[in-house]
Amino acid sequence: MLRLSWLCVVIPLMSGPALAQAQSAPSGAMPSASVPSADEPAPNATDWQDVIAAQIQAFRDHDAPKALSFAGDAFHQRFADPQAFFDAIMQSGYAPIMQSASQSFGSYQMLDDAHVLQEVKLTGTDQIVYEAIYQMVKEAGGWRVSGVELAKTQSLGV
Repeated sequence: MLRLSWLCVVIPLMSGPALAQAQSAPSGAMPSASVPSADEPAPNATDWQDVIAAQIQAFRDHDAPKALSFAGDAFHQRFADPQAFFDAIMQSGYAPIMQSASQSFGSYQMLDDAHVLQEVKLTGTDQIVYEAIYQMVKEAGGWRVSGVELAKTQSLGV
């Protein structure tokens, strides 16, 4: 299964056991989600899922400035020009995201209060299904995409 790193930029979400656990999970499986203590409110997955969905829609609409607006600070530092960001993503093997017809959210893994891995299935107009793991980071402006791993599956969407 082909795994790509977003622009081949490795942006470590964190160091230590939680990241090691996430990286060692079997292909196609997410590590188990963290369970908040009784004192902590449960995370609101729609907060980061809304960001992912909005960025995917911006890519589908070929709206480079909007797509970049949902990316993390590291991408803003690397790409001053939104069109250069969009072109780099397109040329790095992420066209299936831009050409997808639908997406659905799977499980997620809270690594800590500011980092989450979110499973997303994307179905193309050709009905080919791709699995993506979105790496999300909570920054001053809210949740942002810090990386994506994308893999083509043997499945067909309906």
